[in-house]
Amino acid sequence: MKWNNEPNNWSGDAQRLTCTIEPGTDYWRVTHYGFIRDNGPFYYREISGDFTATVKVIGQYRELYHQAGLMIRIDEKNWIKTGIEYVDGVQHVSAVVTREVSDWSVVPRHDSPPAVWLKLLRKGDYVEISYSFDSVKYEMLRLAYFPPDVAVGIGMVAAAPGEASFTVVFEDFKVIGQGV
Repeated sequence: MKWNNEPNNWSGDAQRLTCTIEPGTDYWRVTHYGFIRDNGPFYYREISGDFTATVKVIGQYRELYHQAGLMIRIDEKNWIKTGIEYVDGVQHVSAVVTREVSDWSVVPRHDSPPAVWLKLLRKGDYVEISYSFDSVKYEMLRLAYFPPDVAVGIGMVAAAPGEASFTVVFEDFKVIGQGV
């Protein structure tokens, strides 16, 4: 495992990683906002081929767009992030798919769940994003094209685009598949 944009304050490993996410960090490209951000902390491993990645995320979201989850990434122009994103005082299950420009999908959760389990399946030319609030029953959030036959980074990502930091805990990050 290695860092892209290593945070100043973190401890642990893939089994239990605790980070304080610094303000002014984000991942986004162009659409709607007109800017590019590529500076959030991303703790990942490199892999090729088909795989399934899972993680449990427990965040102390406080400010607009605080976010934490999983990311699959080829480079700064080709990536997908998914997790919880805090918008207008409500946690949203979120996915951003970026191929030159970003798009954004959300499902609001008015019950502020204490944790979310995420599953990202890469198979051939697609990525399937699923989430759970009990680690048993998963719901599909999105199915998106993603370039096949290229090595990627897969791991835990977070961002705090505004002025306040927040703490997040990732537990039981696993990658299972042919490229492992």
